[in-house]
Amino acid sequence: MATALPAGITAGTYDIDPSHSTAAFSVRHAGIAKVRGTIDLTAGTITVGEDVESSGVTAELDAKSVNTGDSGRDQHLTSADFWGAEENPAWSFRSTGVALAGDDITVTGDLTINGISKAVELKGEFTGTAKDPFGNQRAGFEAATEINRKDFGITWNAPLEAGGFLVGETVKITLDVSAIAKTEG
Repeated sequence: MATALPAGITAGTYDIDPSHSTAAFSVRHAGIAKVRGTIDLTAGTITVGEDVESSGVTAELDAKSVNTGDSGRDQHLTSADFWGAEENPAWSFRSTGVALAGDDITVTGDLTINGISKAVELKGEFTGTAKDPFGNQRAGFEAATEINRKDFGITWNAPLEAGGFLVGETVKITLDVSAIAKTEG
């Protein structure tokens, strides 16, 4: 059975606007605090079908663009110790399914980090549409997921004197996306 689209959005193709979209992450550090950072969302398309189930998403992120507020840490994260951005400069996501329950959207798909693809589930919501001052029809979305970094071959760590390890395994990823409707012609 087809699920109707959320109120306010129409079928069509929407290009993700990198200058108004954010991909952020957080991971536990030394077991007591979180390190937060961003990675540039460089391109993507949201295809809104006539119903929710015929919709889909693709996205690309620049693995070299990590920003945690500490250039030394950023260089370490892009090194072979973590995600080897020289060998694997892009992360990608390609949806395999979309479902809607109330206001909650679930997008399942394949996330590729460090050259390794794994199925993930993004939980999110459609945040509305607006026409910007330049005449563009925009649609907004928010989504989040958690991954285990070891599933993507990111295994570097250092033991702590009191026990445990420096870097947590669970990485929380959040997305705030603004997308622009493609015009025909």
